[in-house]
Amino acid sequence: MTPPPSEPPAELPSEPLDAADPLASFVDRFMPAGDVVSYLDGNSLGRPLRVTPERLTAFVTHDWGSRLIRSWDEQWMDRPVALGDRIGAAALGAAAGQTVVGDSTTVLLYKAIRALLAARPDRHEIVIDDDQFPTDRFVVEGIARERGATVRWVHVDPALGVTVDLLADVVGPDTAVVLVNHVSYRSGHLADMPAITRLVHDAGALVLFDLCHSVGVVPMRLDEWGVDVAVGCTYKYLNGGPGAPAFVYARRDLLPSLDQPIQGWMGAADVFAMADGYTPADGIRRFISGTPPIVGMLPLGDMLDVVDEAGIDAIRAKSLALTDYAFALVDAWLVPLGIEVATPREPAARGSHVTVRHPAFEQVVAALWEEGVVPDFRNPDGLRIGLSPLSTTFAEVRVGIAAIRAALLAVG
Repeated sequence: MTPPPSEPPAELPSEPLDAADPLASFVDRFMPAGDVVSYLDGNSLGRPLRVTPERLTAFVTHDWGSRLIRSWDEQWMDRPVALGDRIGAAALGAAAGQTVVGDSTTVLLYKAIRALLAARPDRHEIVIDDDQFPTDRFVVEGIARERGATVRWVHVDPALGVTVDLLADVVGPDTAVVLVNHVSYRSGHLADMPAITRLVHDAGALVLFDLCHSVGVVPMRLDEWGVDVAVGCTYKYLNGGPGAPAFVYARRDLLPSLDQPIQGWMGAADVFAMADGYTPADGIRRFISGTPPIVGMLPLGDMLDVVDEAGIDAIRAKSLALTDYAFALVDAWLVPLGIEVATPREPAARGSHVTVRHPAFEQVVAALWEEGVVPDFRNPDGLRIGLSPLSTTFAEVRVGIAAIRAALLAVG
């Protein structure tokens, strides 16, 4: 067999795609990436905006440095709900008063699952698939142990994800909560949110979606679809920065029946009453516990401005175009080298990353990082090509996949 050439072929050029991209100008809104020539990991950590250093400096010198504690009354106290409303409007299809920012994804998942489990006191099962992100699985196992609940595991193909048919086999009269990753962190499979929600509700149970790999890149209509609760992070496609706080959405008519377990003063009906007992706030603010992480929220507001300007539907269109291009390059350059594609090709069934599999990828990714090409690796053999539409060019995708090809050739 003739070995493949060391240089990638000339077909599938990126220039026409970048020239025709209606969102091309947004790439310059982000800070230069130093020695990185192809950043393919925006699905793990988004790049910072150019305005972020100025925003942080102004916060230190004015909001904190000059206004000091007065800023709590002037702006900070309302920021968790105000930012939550903006996320809801820009990315979730959620009306105001149902989304709040604060805590980590892990903490908010704990709060949400505990609250949903308590809202179905006559049921004892939590349904979750066996290939969900570790945090989700670990939190569920801990809550089950803590509350005497039963975990019903759904076995899924790691190259796919949770489907309505798989859930239909396990959701039943004992089901209290069903937890689903909207986009699988491993394969990029996009779950059918409205159909799953209908199935769960028909069984009398409640549904919780983890939106970490979909918020900001996949349009959704949580209010219209009747989703009960959703949790997501803000440091991936919402570019909030490392450790930026997560958010929780809870359906308005369900909120009065949700008692989250970490009762803190900031979630009380009257924050400054210093009351002897705890009375939760009427709305989504009841999901706040302690003092909100104001510093961690700063970059998020500017990114939401960008998302609003671009529009979530246009962002999704570019996401699909980028993943289509990645599939074409992978098929032409990597499949002949023995890699397997582990992401659904149907547009309605995928998020914004493409996962490819090969036994050498753990070694290959380490070498790529040294060359300024940054995808990521997920055990046991998956390389994820993460495509953040507002900050990624088609040229970057071509450079990155060409480098993956070269690295595979180098290891034989």
